[in-house]
Amino acid sequence: MTKPSLPELLHAAVTAVGGTERPGQVAMAEAVEEAIDGGSHLLVQAGTGTGKSLGYLVPALAHGERVVVATATLALQRQLVERDLPRTVDALHPQLRRRPEFAMLKGRSNYLCLHRLHEGVPQDEEEGLFDQFEAAAPTSKLGQDLLRMRDWADGTETGDRDDLTPGVSDRAWSQVSVSSRECLGASKCAYGAECFAEMARERAKLSEVVVTNHALLAIDAIEGAPVLPQHEVLIVDEAHELVSRVTGVATGELTPGQVNRAVRRAAKLVNEKAADQLQTAAEGFERLMELALPGRLEEVPEDLGYALMALRDACRTVISAIGATRDKSVQDEDAVRKQALASVESVHDVSERITNGSEWDVVWYERHEPRGGAAYRHSGASLRVAPMSVAGLLREKLFADRSVVLTSATLKLGGDFNGVGASLGLAPEGTEGDDVPQWKGVDVGSPFDYRKQGILYVAKHLARPARDGDRGDMLDELTELIQAAGGRTLGLFSSMRAAQLAAEELRSRIPEYPILLQGEETLGELIKNFAADPKTCLFGTLSLWQGVDVPGPSCQLVVMDKIPFPRPDDPLMSARQKAVEEAGGNGFMAVAATHAALLMAQGAGRLVRASGDRGVVAVLDQRLATARYGSYLKASLPDFWFTTDRNQVRKSLAAIDAKARQTEETEAAEAAEETDGD
Repeated sequence: MTKPSLPELLHAAVTAVGGTERPGQVAMAEAVEEAIDGGSHLLVQAGTGTGKSLGYLVPALAHGERVVVATATLALQRQLVERDLPRTVDALHPQLRRRPEFAMLKGRSNYLCLHRLHEGVPQDEEEGLFDQFEAAAPTSKLGQDLLRMRDWADGTETGDRDDLTPGVSDRAWSQVSVSSRECLGASKCAYGAECFAEMARERAKLSEVVVTNHALLAIDAIEGAPVLPQHEVLIVDEAHELVSRVTGVATGELTPGQVNRAVRRAAKLVNEKAADQLQTAAEGFERLMELALPGRLEEVPEDLGYALMALRDACRTVISAIGATRDKSVQDEDAVRKQALASVESVHDVSERITNGSEWDVVWYERHEPRGGAAYRHSGASLRVAPMSVAGLLREKLFADRSVVLTSATLKLGGDFNGVGASLGLAPEGTEGDDVPQWKGVDVGSPFDYRKQGILYVAKHLARPARDGDRGDMLDELTELIQAAGGRTLGLFSSMRAAQLAAEELRSRIPEYPILLQGEETLGELIKNFAADPKTCLFGTLSLWQGVDVPGPSCQLVVMDKIPFPRPDDPLMSARQKAVEEAGGNGFMAVAATHAALLMAQGAGRLVRASGDRGVVAVLDQRLATARYGSYLKASLPDFWFTTDRNQVRKSLAAIDAKARQTEETEAAEAAEETDGD
């Protein structure tokens, strides 16, 4: 039998999902097929509406080798496993003559732990375990969540937290889940044969397609012990998020509360001398954390260094002591011991990493406002350590022994892929060398006509924004734009404080346009309410720049208050920028401008989500039009029609608003007629 061609397979898959085949999707599928067949690497930018999931799934399934697909968001994971993969597998089955299996795999703490559920949770203050269901008041939110999870446990097939609807708080979930360090192991656990996490891993081992998240991909790369099954092809969707997610996994944190928790958990499992040593070290660390000043620690102060060494050494003593003693009077001793070890080992590892003082690590101190209450009195101080760069790690671990495809709507910054490539550890495209991963960048475009559907407006007349300065002129401009648009505005702010100030001011200025503010409700509720009422505006910060998908008339104006450069006092970003400069490069462009370009590209992408969308992206920061780096930032955005003419923009917004209102009135009248007819 002749092997079916890629166009035939793609056509079958697109038809099965009720989609429309697009040139960009075909070009993407062909590029993915070429990369997989050649064992090379591909960065492919595919604009919103391209249908990129089928653009990589079809050639990957046709190839017949195991593929891991890693995404940044739960929404895309669910879309792949619940919609795209089932339909695609069914559609391709007649031509491939096989039905590839697929599975989702997450980190262990995402699955219900039956041991925790049935045997109880180790507690800090006393020996043994306690029944969390009896301890929580049944009328409390925690108690209600726990009882609901116990009922859910009887019927769930996956034990996956994300299959529990409605969801529960992190506090409630922590009562019935364990980290990989806390897990007893299937062979030692009485519930090992029924373990949801182990069953998920077994399903993954038997599947041709494994859908996971960036965090688990990072753990697989960093920790050495493989958590993902062996695979020949890796596809990273939402790849613009990968570096930040890997950095997050590779970041260590130490707080007084965390250290004191380790002391409590270990105290009754070790001899008095070891317990006292850890207690003394914890008290010394806590005293210094109360005195420290926020900011990057280019050199760890001597007294803090001594405190960390004392903490490291005390943890080492306790770890040895826990392993050498047994106490059968402790209820479910193995579980209690495992949790204590996990806490102490975590403190030991971060303390040791900071005291080792690698030139490739950045260490800094943070202080946040305490959340209130005695239980949180130490929550405001933390010591953090993160890698200066994850490029080397990704080059070594990600691009070896498999073909890697990275895709997103925003990978081409400033006109090429080299900026994103460098952050992933890749040399400039076309660079030759024995140890240099070979890759190609492909932009398959977008099905949207951006120049006809959108305007990029820069408010060139506004004063240059100063850090934390009063921006009365910006608020005046924002007010006029919202009025011209008839609401319909997504406000993307560079800080939460700026979003709050703008919301407060505009609620009093233009009360006829409701202003929703991030943090006042869950993100899902905010987006739902924003989409439901065209007069409504939604203001917020980072997650809104990337997390809003509202096609249609409810989002016809996207406003960015200023270019989202990292804060000058951001310890990690400033350290990375300085390192580039010391190596002879342009630190500002390599770090700050790249960071801003990526966020702006994501933010501008909120405007046009469907072929009928029309609107304006308004940047209330003159630097996009006047600064030398402005052209780099503009080249990273969709190809909207560009203007600095404020009057023209107001007329355009008013016209778009009038047309939208006319459409809404027509649809309402038609709906009323249908109701009357019924």
